[in-house]
Amino acid sequence: MNALSLDDLDRIYGQPKGPAKAKALDHVDRYGRRFIALSPFCVISAAGPDGSLDVSPRGGEPGFVHVEDDRTIMLPDRPGNNRLDVLRNIVGGDGQIGFMFMIPGFDDIYRVNGRAVLTADETLLERFVEFGRKPRSILRVTVQEAFLHCPKALMRARLWEADAQVERTTLPSLSEMILDQLGLGKPQVDEAQVLERYREQL
Repeated sequence: MNALSLDDLDRIYGQPKGPAKAKALDHVDRYGRRFIALSPFCVISAAGPDGSLDVSPRGGEPGFVHVEDDRTIMLPDRPGNNRLDVLRNIVGGDGQIGFMFMIPGFDDIYRVNGRAVLTADETLLERFVEFGRKPRSILRVTVQEAFLHCPKALMRARLWEADAQVERTTLPSLSEMILDQLGLGKPQVDEAQVLERYREQL
C-alpha cells in the first residue's frame, strides 16, 4: 500500500471553493453563540506533548459550554472516570484543542479550534454549578478558528432518524463488555443499578 502525499490529496480531491474555504472565522459570531447555547453535547480533542491524541465526549444542559465573549469559551469539567486523557494532554501539551458541537435533530455541526488552559479558580467554579454540583475544573479556551460544518456526515449516518436507532439489547451492557474484556466475570449488580449510580454522579 502506498501512502498518499499532499500532492495526491490535491489531485484526488481538488481545492475547497467559495464559502467552504472562506467560512472559517477567528471568533464566535452570533450564529455560533446561538448554536453553542442550544447544544447539550460536544466532542473535544487535544494532543499531548508526545503527539498522542485523545477524543472525548462532553455533555450537559443546553449551553453547558459558555461563550464568555466572541474569542473565549469555557467548558466546565464534570466527574468522570478520572482517566483525564484530554485534560492531561492540555496541561502537558501546547494547549491546542478542537470542539465539535451538536444539537439533537440538527445535522449541522459547529466547530471551534483554539488554545486552552485549565483552571480550578474557586470564583469561576461557582459560576458553573450544574446538577447541584460545581465542576472540578474549567477549560478556558481562546478561540482561533470557528465555523459551521456541512451536514453530509450526519445525513449519511441518519443519526437522529427514529428508524435508524439501534436497540440497546443488540450489545451487552457497558459493564458486561468491560468486565469480559478484563476477564473479571459477570457484573455483581444489574444494569439498572449501574445506570442509577451514573445518574447520582452527574
